[in-house]
Amino acid sequence: MDGDSQRRTETERSGAVEPSTALAYLDPHYWDQRFAHEEHYEWFKDYSHFRHLIQQHVHPNSSVLELGCGNSQLCEELYKDGVTDITCTDLSAVAVERMQKRLLSKGYKEIKVLEADMLDLPFSNESFDVVIEKGTMDVLFVDSGDPWNPRPATVDKAMAMLRGVHRVLKPDGIFISIAFGQPHFRHPLFNALEFTWSIEWNTFGDGFHYFFYILKRGRRSSESNGLIERVNTTSISLFHDELESEDYIFRMNIDEVENQT
Repeated sequence: MDGDSQRRTETERSGAVEPSTALAYLDPHYWDQRFAHEEHYEWFKDYSHFRHLIQQHVHPNSSVLELGCGNSQLCEELYKDGVTDITCTDLSAVAVERMQKRLLSKGYKEIKVLEADMLDLPFSNESFDVVIEKGTMDVLFVDSGDPWNPRPATVDKAMAMLRGVHRVLKPDGIFISIAFGQPHFRHPLFNALEFTWSIEWNTFGDGFHYFFYILKRGRRSSESNGLIERVNTTSISLFHDELESEDYIFRMNIDEVENQT
């Protein structure tokens, strides 16, 4: 039995929403099964924890693309803040269908939801002011091996995603990546010479911090090559439950690899 089949069998046997290992996140069948039964789940905190950061870069007239929407309420929260030109995508047809029904039931008819692969975005060049992903890129790294020297296949996928994002952003567009992946791991990918964006980051959360990356297309300068800048704004401190949440699987996965090196 190959690795994919073994992961699929393991997921089907357990019947659980949360997988026994992070490797299940690489199985599309797992996501279809999960989204068929799960109404809502927020990776890396909900909107209230990073709204103050989002509002600095996303405005009511922004055209927004969300990658890997799953069953998150991010698009709904953006809509409530006045952003109506929103396109959500997910690889799971189940997630897309359920999201479409949910948004229609709430009257959010302007929000578009499409089935699409973030590694091969079906949009024309320079289509969006903002592209947002929250936890979606992190999934690519659950089987990456050494985080300091990830497997070539992982790097290829991550770069395919970033190339697509860079392509569909308008000349002055912004890519927002909300992630667990730390700057020293993300920087070599974000800072590839083929990209024209500048790179900044902030953190949010209390106790354990997640990372909020801001990549501004067309803002890269020769002085910024090789640098990733931390934005000096104050994070909001809120009660947290990270150690009880599924997000902890990502942290365990990386910690385990680092402890072995």
